[in-house]
Parts: sequence; structure tokens; C-alpha cells
Amino acid sequence: MRHTRSLTRALVVTAIAVSVLGATGCKWFRKGSDLYAQSPESRPLEVPPDLDRPDTSSAMALPESGSVTRSTMPAAGGAQPNGFPVAGERDAVFNRVGEVLARTEGLTVVNRAQLLGTFDVDYGDTKFLVRVTKTDTGAYVSAVDPRGLPAAGDPPARLIAALKAALGG
Repeated sequence: MRHTRSLTRALVVTAIAVSVLGATGCKWFRKGSDLYAQSPESRPLEVPPDLDRPDTSSAMALPESGSVTRSTMPAAGGAQPNGFPVAGERDAVFNRVGEVLARTEGLTVVNRAQLLGTFDVDYGDTKFLVRVTKTDTGAYVSAVDPRGLPAAGDPPARLIAALKAALGG
């Protein structure tokens, strides 16, 4: 019985020693990795394959067909009801348009921006812009609303007709 007790005691001590050594991280019971031996800053970063580049699937999405990206001028022969072509340099035509607008009855020039080629006018209870833009053959005079779309209504049409008659467009 004494022998059984010593054997049991030895087994218990051995089991405790093995569990203590295993729990404390003895190298015999653990798999080693050189990646984990390095400092966290120098370890290589693993990135999943689909996350190593930015998503470019919608990077060059084209706008819908109704969006305005650039003002377009009609062809040389294609006059529109709210505009007409004029021969000459844009700045000279802009000055001539300013002279005609100053002489027009019932018209008030609220603002004038030669760099932009626009006159902000009040005419016949309507507010709109008279725009002078450069074209391949000279300049183009038109009436536009503040959004840059063709101005609608009778006052813009009457003013464009008067400008066309005065400038010979």
C-alpha cells in the first residue's frame, strides 16, 4: 500500500509539473513562428486579395444624358430663337452689345462681367443674362437664364431680335 501511495503521489506530481510547464509556455509544448518573434511594427501585413487595391468599378461613371458639362454653341449657320452669330472679336462684340443695351428702353443692366461675357439684365419684368461667347467664326450672342439654359418667354426673344437688328447678326 505504501508503494501505491508513492506511485500515486509521483503521478500527481508529474501531472502537475507537465500542466504547469505546458501552461507557462515551455518551448517543448508550443509551435514556434519567426513572425511572432519580431516586434509588431516589423511583422508583414497580410491583406486579403480583394482589399489590396481601391475599388475602381464606378470611378469613371459617366453622367446621365441630361447633365450639362459644357456650354455648346450652335453651328455657324444654325441660329436659335434665343441667339445669333456675329462676326468680330468677342470683346468688341461685347462692347457693342453693351452700347445697344444702354440705349434700349425699359431695360436695366444690373451687372456686367466682361471676363465672363455676360450682362445681367431686367427687361419686361424678366431677369435673365445676355451672354457673348467666342466661336470659331466670331461671337455668339444669346439670352440665357441663371442656370445657363436658353431663356424662355417674350422679353428675351424681343431683346435678342433688337440686338440682332442693331448688330447685323
